[in-house]
Amino acid sequence: MLLIEPADPRAPGPRALLTSSHALMLDLYPPEENYALEIDALCAPDIHFFAAREGETTLGTGALAIREGYGEVKSMFTAPEARGKGVAAALLRQLEDQARALNLTALKLETGEELAGAVRLYERHGFQRCEAFGAYRPNKYSIFMEKHLG
Repeated sequence: MLLIEPADPRAPGPRALLTSSHALMLDLYPPEENYALEIDALCAPDIHFFAAREGETTLGTGALAIREGYGEVKSMFTAPEARGKGVAAALLRQLEDQARALNLTALKLETGEELAGAVRLYERHGFQRCEAFGAYRPNKYSIFMEKHLG
């Protein structure tokens, strides 16, 4: 059974997935266009970090960063062997539930052109493309998306 719960990004399972995610992003994009939060930054008080697991096996991670007036989806990553099994969708629902519980009116995110599966996931969950937000600047690698929570 899949369990989504608050987690410590420094714990072995989440850390291993985050390390894999960061390596993938460095393979796909230039360093100056990588916006992943470092593991220690995911421990900040304005970050709500979750992991998906079955038994003791961590299958995915996701974080909600509290920003001025909205929440930002960060550190979404699913273990390759768990892709297509609903792990990312369950994590995204948890992040949305957390945002609603915090009375946030929107979720925003930055993802990459090379991550077509992630873009499709976000679109299926009601995210639409938008302009760059926060400290991000438009570039040829990023896709910016948002979902209003009404």
